[in-house]
Amino acid sequence: MSSWIDFLIRYGYLILFFWILVEQLGLPLPGLPILLAAGALAGGGHLNLAAVVTLPVLACICSDFLWFQIGRHRGIAVLGWICRLSLEPDSCVRRTEDAFVRYGARSLLISKFVPGLNLAAAPLAGISRMRMRRFFPFDALGAFFWSGTYVGLGFAFTEQLERISLYALRLGASLLVLLGGGLLAYIAWKYLQRQKFLRELRIARITPQELKKKLDAGEDIQIVDLRHAIDFAADPQTVAGALHFDPNEIEQHQELILRDRDIVLYCT
Repeated sequence: MSSWIDFLIRYGYLILFFWILVEQLGLPLPGLPILLAAGALAGGGHLNLAAVVTLPVLACICSDFLWFQIGRHRGIAVLGWICRLSLEPDSCVRRTEDAFVRYGARSLLISKFVPGLNLAAAPLAGISRMRMRRFFPFDALGAFFWSGTYVGLGFAFTEQLERISLYALRLGASLLVLLGGGLLAYIAWKYLQRQKFLRELRIARITPQELKKKLDAGEDIQIVDLRHAIDFAADPQTVAGALHFDPNEIEQHQELILRDRDIVLYCT
C-alpha cells in the first residue's frame, strides 16, 4: 500500500492530467474515481488542491478543442461515430442533439455530468458553427464545475475514502473480479436489449438501394425526412419530394402524410 501511495504522490499530477485527457478523447476510462482520489490526496496534504482542480480543466479544454475542430470540419458524421461508442447508439444521437438545441452553449456547463452529452457537446458546438470566443468560456467553466465538484467531494471526504481504499486493498483481486464481472454483465444486458430492439425493427426497414429501385420503377411512395435541425443545417440536401420536419412535429403535420401509399421515414 505504501509503495502504491508513494507512486501516486510522485506522479499524481501527470497521471491526473493524462488520464482525464484520454478519457475526454473517448477512451473508456472512468474519470470520476481519479478525480475523487486526487481530491482525497489533496485533503491529506499530499497534493496541491488548486493544481488537482486546474489540471483536469486544462485536459478537458485540450480534448474539447480537438473535438470542436473535428466537428467543424467533418460535420454531423462525427456525432454518429462518437455515439457508436455508446451502449445505446440508436438514441444517443437524438438525445445529444435535443439537449444541445434546447440549451445551446449553456449545455457545455453541464455536459461533463451527462453521459452521452459529455463527449458529443464539443463536436456539436463545432458542427453548429459556434464561435470560438463563445465556445471556450462555456467549455472551460463547465470543465471547472465538473472537476471542482468531484475533487471537492474527494477533499471533503478524505478520511472516508482512505478507509474505502484500505478495504479495497485488502480485498485485492477479489474486488477486481467482482467489479469486472458486474461491468461485463451490464454490458451484456444492454447489448442483448439492443439486439432485440434491432430485430423488432428489421422487418420494417428498407435500404437506400431498395428505396432507389422503387423510385426508379415509378412507385408512388411518400418520403418523410425526420433529420434533426442540426443534421439538416449541416447537410440540407434531401430526397426529391420528401417532406421535412422534426419527429416531435409529426402530429402537427400528420395531415401532410398521405395514408393511401407506402410511407418511408428516414433520419440520421
